[in-house]
Amino acid sequence: MNRILLFFILYTSGITHAATDPEKKISPSPAKNITIIYAAGASPRIRYGIDQLAATLQLHHIKVVLQPAERLKAEPVQSKTGTGYRTIFIGKSADPVIQATKSPANTHKEGFSITTTGDKLIISGMDDSGVLYGCLELAEQIRHTGKIPEKLNLTDQPEMVLRGTAIGLQKSDYLPGRDVYEYPYTESTFPWFYDKNLWIKYLDMLVENRYNSLYLWNGHPFSSLVRLKDYPYAVEVDDATFKKNEEMYRFLTTEADKRGIWVIQMFYNIIIPKPFAEKHHLKTQDRNRPIIPLIADYTRKSIAAFVEKYPNVGLLVALGEAMEGVGQDDVDWFTKTIIPGVQDGLKALGRTDEPPIVLRAHDTDAPRVMKSALPLYKNLYTEAKFNGEALTTYTPRGSWAELHRTLSAIGTVHIENVHILANLEPFRYGSADFIQKSVQAMHHTYHANGLHLYPQASYWDWPYAADNNKDRLLEMERDWLWYKEWARYAWKAGRQREGEINYWGAQLGDKFGMQPEHGKEILKAYEESGEISPKLLRRYGITDGNRQTLTLGMLMTQLINPFRYGLFTLLYESEAPEGEMIIEYAEKDWKKEKHIGETPVQVAAEVVAHGDKAVKAIELAAPFNTRNKDEFGRVRNDMYCYLEMAAFYAEKVKAALMILRYKYSGQLADLDLALPLLESSVRHYAKLTALTNETYLYANSMQTKQRKIPMRGVDKTFIHWKEMLPVYEKELANFKRHIDSLRSPAAQQAVALKPFRNAEVTILSPMAGTYLMQKGSPVFADTSAAVTAFAPELSGLKGIMLNKAEQIKKGTVLQFKTARPVKVLVAFFNQKRPDYLAAPELETDASANNYGQAEAKLSNALMIGGFPLANIHTYSFPAGTQTLTLAKGACAILGFIDEQENIHIYNAGIDGKSKDIDWLFE
Repeated sequence: MNRILLFFILYTSGITHAATDPEKKISPSPAKNITIIYAAGASPRIRYGIDQLAATLQLHHIKVVLQPAERLKAEPVQSKTGTGYRTIFIGKSADPVIQATKSPANTHKEGFSITTTGDKLIISGMDDSGVLYGCLELAEQIRHTGKIPEKLNLTDQPEMVLRGTAIGLQKSDYLPGRDVYEYPYTESTFPWFYDKNLWIKYLDMLVENRYNSLYLWNGHPFSSLVRLKDYPYAVEVDDATFKKNEEMYRFLTTEADKRGIWVIQMFYNIIIPKPFAEKHHLKTQDRNRPIIPLIADYTRKSIAAFVEKYPNVGLLVALGEAMEGVGQDDVDWFTKTIIPGVQDGLKALGRTDEPPIVLRAHDTDAPRVMKSALPLYKNLYTEAKFNGEALTTYTPRGSWAELHRTLSAIGTVHIENVHILANLEPFRYGSADFIQKSVQAMHHTYHANGLHLYPQASYWDWPYAADNNKDRLLEMERDWLWYKEWARYAWKAGRQREGEINYWGAQLGDKFGMQPEHGKEILKAYEESGEISPKLLRRYGITDGNRQTLTLGMLMTQLINPFRYGLFTLLYESEAPEGEMIIEYAEKDWKKEKHIGETPVQVAAEVVAHGDKAVKAIELAAPFNTRNKDEFGRVRNDMYCYLEMAAFYAEKVKAALMILRYKYSGQLADLDLALPLLESSVRHYAKLTALTNETYLYANSMQTKQRKIPMRGVDKTFIHWKEMLPVYEKELANFKRHIDSLRSPAAQQAVALKPFRNAEVTILSPMAGTYLMQKGSPVFADTSAAVTAFAPELSGLKGIMLNKAEQIKKGTVLQFKTARPVKVLVAFFNQKRPDYLAAPELETDASANNYGQAEAKLSNALMIGGFPLANIHTYSFPAGTQTLTLAKGACAILGFIDEQENIHIYNAGIDGKSKDIDWLFE
């Protein structure tokens, strides 16, 4: 096998080329004969490039003779001026066949040179990938011009070391009896994985765009690909499937290598196979479980077997989500289990070179892990999300930018992961300007030198797109522009803007059968619409994570009380330009303070203007569309969708600002001003629903309980605009009803909140005692801290007294028995400190809503002396013997209530600094 793949980087890449179309007719060139001379023993990668070039020449009616240099007669084939004979020499710069031509050498990895001397043409590459790209570049020029260029003196090479795409072997929903990320490789779950023609189509797309890496994402792939002598029962697929998996994996890696593409297998930690877990009475994943020898031994041996079987496949390691985030466990797992597993596999092969390992900087202290790992293993990379799980800005800043720079400064290559794109799906995205500036930020702000690109949409439903088409569209074909744009700028980021407008105008014109000048109008539509979703999320959103589907809209309570929904503040602090949130703008406006940076009002006006310009541009191009008319119609429809979505948000945000003003003024007139704005937003959403009703199957491809914004997506519900329109209409009706009620004197009478009733449970774990929720009650066994204030619903609850120091050191484990389903009330302190238990956060923990605990039920609802305010979350458990397991950090267990107990979700505001107005919409 090619030894290049044993190293961290397989150098492949590509120059951006003019688009071609199968419908385009090729004009025959004058008949010619071409002899291609190359070094005998050329690698499969070089032979692939030669074959692609030869096929292009033959398509242009040029006869090709392939001749290894060693088979030449004493005198090499000579060109004869005027006869049409020509010779192309192909090889690496160090090959004798190339050195004899005295052509200039490109010394950059993956670099190539194409030069002409008389009637000779020389393609010289620094390495196998450089030769491949040189062949592909010449083939592209021939396709574009219809002939072999008369004179060439071209040298090129990529800027980014790694340029890769991602495919998820994951699904939109859970498999029966399994948890998140648990998807064995089977034909019933992933029929497309076994489709060789599909893989060839995809790999050809990658090499055409000069991508050189492919990431396969899966929770625990080893139980589908290797069989262990010590743990044969861990295999999760039958024998026939296991053999098919072996065949497909070898096929995929071989075909990828031929195209200069390095396959990288991703896996989460710590996840174990279901059969293994059941045999040993363990959970397949438990974030709060400490490292145990049995699981460490199984994982180490799985990795060793995988490396021994597939030594040319890299590993992408995610230490977060399925094990406790930042801590010593991460360091130990990486340095004492994963790296030794790789080394064991190499030892079994008798090899000393190190296959690449990429450390994902997600929910882990990556700099700390790398510091401990580098003395043990040198061939390491790091990777982190560019804009979280979205695309929001090309001006990243703050602590997230600092983390990227820290990782880049370690000395290994740092990779930027354009991840999930939850704010873009399902509409098409193709802003070359935004993407180019993003890649420039990767270089100049983050100091990174690698790209790991997700599909633009439908990651969880790959290979299909969300479009409602009779024959489902392939995402790779629908989003061709997405892949081509990122690849172009990963190869070279500093291209001049004027030239780029011309280039993409020609590409889009060719795609849709029109002149470049009209193709530029399509580019303008893409670039105007391409500003809308990034601006909306970074100024109005709850999170950069895929628990929010931006294109489905947001509830009014999410706009006016974002902290209730677990606001992910990094979105505003690092993944947006300096500016103000809606609630900040409203407060400053009321206090007549100066506004700073990008504001909600500014964005409301800008996104509508972007939408108007996008629609105008696409309409200017429409009369000239002569090719791919169905796809042009879908692009056109998306532009109208962008406009209506922008208008929906703009009107709703303006209404939100008036409603927040009422919070300060208490004047009903402010609500009266908000009403027509909210009505307008609903009308725009109705138009958006009409535009998507027959054109899209869904908005979001992740359709599990992890999705929370705007509505919880259980069992594939609330995934389409037609499901959300009644929600927004009801929200409007509630608002009107409450405004009317405020006009009557009776509206001033507050509704009394009844205390929760204690549920009967038997505590099985050792504990220090219980306490009653009342003023003066101590909460922890080892401190005198006592309750000073609480929301009325909590009065009389029977809390569980625990040792705070033990919580901080070991975490909280509470076993209990109940005859009925119950909720456990847990108080999380509103301050981020290492000694406080962090509230559930789906951005870093996919299991953070397994018990319905992700959302704060009562905000600012408890005060304990010497501690910050606390929010109350609930964990739901069925009847039986149950265990509440929490990570390390102090929290308060307030007691148990019946699962059916109604909880009014609101901001209790017991500090007197906040006033709850969510009720206006409920």
